[in-house]
Amino acid sequence: MAAPGAEGRPSQQLFVGETDAFVSASQLPDAALQRTYLNLYEKTKRRGGHPGRNILLNGVATHQGRVRSATRNELRRSLRVLRRSSAGSAVSPQLEAIAQCESGGDPTAVGGGGLYRGKYQFSVGTWQSVGGSGDPAAASEAEQDRRAAALLARDGTGQWPVCGA
Repeated sequence: MAAPGAEGRPSQQLFVGETDAFVSASQLPDAALQRTYLNLYEKTKRRGGHPGRNILLNGVATHQGRVRSATRNELRRSLRVLRRSSAGSAVSPQLEAIAQCESGGDPTAVGGGGLYRGKYQFSVGTWQSVGGSGDPAAASEAEQDRRAAALLARDGTGQWPVCGA
């Protein structure tokens, strides 16, 4: 990725090579838009989605078989698609609050000396009691959300004495 220029925009295109197509700096996305895209792209993958080609890092293929940097407008369109595709896997505001409190929303988090794992800091026994198998922190975010919803429906917030209050 190119270094940001004086206005927060990359000072050069992301792809440089004799077969790459040129995109002017004025059409490149700014650093904030790039961060937003990368964060949502990774979140979609963590939730078990298939976001397709990462156009920021891998570029956009042209009709001449060349690769060029994604423009600001292409990135914005892609963000709208990513947001729509991840909206179906949204969890309740209560579970989102629990996840933020327990792990900062990180589905790979490990706490309590290794006893509590994943986005909702499941113990292995609790994870298995709601049908999970293996390591909760290795499960997809979508699966962790489903298991946490089942646990909340079954036992209420008692499994999260601090964060569920």
